[in-house]
Amino acid sequence: MAEIVIASGKGGVGKSTLTSSISVLLQDRKIGIVDGDAEAPNLHIIFDVNTWESEVEYREKSIAEIDYSKCINCLLCKETCTYEAIREKDGIPSIKGYVCEGCGACKVVCPNDAISIQKNILSGWIRIGKTKYGPFVSSELDVGQPNSGKLVTSEKNIARKWVIDGLIKNIIVDSAAGIGCQVIASLSGATHALLVVEPTKSSLSDLKRVYYLAQHFRIKSFVVVNRYNLNPDFSELHDFVSENGLEIVGKIPYDKTVAESMAKRKPLVEYDPHSPASKTIHEISSFVDTLLS
Repeated sequence: MAEIVIASGKGGVGKSTLTSSISVLLQDRKIGIVDGDAEAPNLHIIFDVNTWESEVEYREKSIAEIDYSKCINCLLCKETCTYEAIREKDGIPSIKGYVCEGCGACKVVCPNDAISIQKNILSGWIRIGKTKYGPFVSSELDVGQPNSGKLVTSEKNIARKWVIDGLIKNIIVDSAAGIGCQVIASLSGATHALLVVEPTKSSLSDLKRVYYLAQHFRIKSFVVVNRYNLNPDFSELHDFVSENGLEIVGKIPYDKTVAESMAKRKPLVEYDPHSPASKTIHEISSFVDTLLS
């Protein structure tokens, strides 16, 4: 099984455009598609998925709860909480549920057993659907909730079960931006990473961070440069690639058709297979095909 993650340290560089188009071009290779951005999922929009085969509540959050019939307002809980999830008003503590991690430290120090930890609080949803290009799993974190990384891990486990069941042979993951929990979950266990970058100092700085993260997991990484023709002489990017023995497997030109395809809720290569960006993505897909099982 190949598990390929499309990642970058920066948002808006074209990960979802690339993921959706590769899914179209390699659909005959039995690919399962994972939207690894639980905080801002968007692949279902590009795939024009309006209904889901299943939607499951994800309940992993735990929060503290105060029994005021027992509370003596000693505020030891507030002093102990490293997450600053306990506020005080008029000498009375209360829990900020959107901050509380349910670690239980407050419960341990409470001298009157007034605090309990409530488990299985709703954190978000996992959704499974079908596209023309393969089975698709997405998730959405509830507002202000933690555990985005756990949601992504659960999505990937579903896709890996599809492999075991023979439904698919390979997995492609559209990672979130940055290097946080969601990205760590996306990269964990992956076989390869396509790192998308733009030819700017900001994007290069973020590329370095996600590359070092991929290196930590010992994931073979390749680079895709998007909108390369807006700054073709940006030598710092090529210096970094060369110094780290990386390979640029595609240089996608700026293409107004990309925005049009998003507005039409279609993957770029399906909306306009002959656009300049589509032609390059065809070449990138041919390379990705060599990585698949």
